[in-house]
Amino acid sequence: MNKTYIAMWSGPRNLSTALMRSFENRTDTTVIDEPFYAHFLKQTNLNHPGKDEIISTLDSDWDSIVKKIIGPIPQNKSIWYQKHMAQHNLEGYDINWIKKFHNCILIRNPKYVIPSYNKQHSLSDEKLLGYSQQLDLIQILEEEGITPPIFDAADILEKPEQALKKICISVGISFSQNMLKWPKGKRKSDGIWAKYWYRSVENSSGFQPFQKKDIIIDKKLIPLYEKCLAGYHSMYEKRITF
Repeated sequence: MNKTYIAMWSGPRNLSTALMRSFENRTDTTVIDEPFYAHFLKQTNLNHPGKDEIISTLDSDWDSIVKKIIGPIPQNKSIWYQKHMAQHNLEGYDINWIKKFHNCILIRNPKYVIPSYNKQHSLSDEKLLGYSQQLDLIQILEEEGITPPIFDAADILEKPEQALKKICISVGISFSQNMLKWPKGKRKSDGIWAKYWYRSVENSSGFQPFQKKDIIIDKKLIPLYEKCLAGYHSMYEKRITF
């Protein structure tokens, strides 16, 4: 049986959990939700909701986590979809393991990300949103002669089936209609932080139509927004279209 390891690199508030739901609804796929989150919180000491519970419950050792995610695929499945947050890649930690994976980059316009994130956690550093780390990942892979496929969240919401087919092609697997709909509710595979962040996706049964919104960025966050926007635009120009 061929084994496929997928690393989907996102930032926060970026359709990443819905996309994880989509892949989990395949019969040949198992998923893992942000395996480096406990490590990230332990090293940064950021006061995210549920921080102490996350650190005390989950593995926070970088090398141990890497060993797990490059190891055998759980449940004897042929595909392991791994939802990763790019901002969890902290300086000084080896990420050469990504070269063993099919890597994809999931982006979203920061004008939608910043207000959503800031409601849950005070935002003071653009590195918390993952754009610069996504660019680092792309550079590392391009130095290996591989340009990872980049997908925009708004594009996926506008044309879910076409987008999912492109994602599947990019990682060398067949598309499944099961990816378009999933049962509402919680998942055992969800991180223990789901109770703070996942209410919307728990009430969903598929991708919700994209809706443009008039959003005003807080003046204090404009410099941060502009830094993120520059990174977003550079990736957006390279995105997969359909």
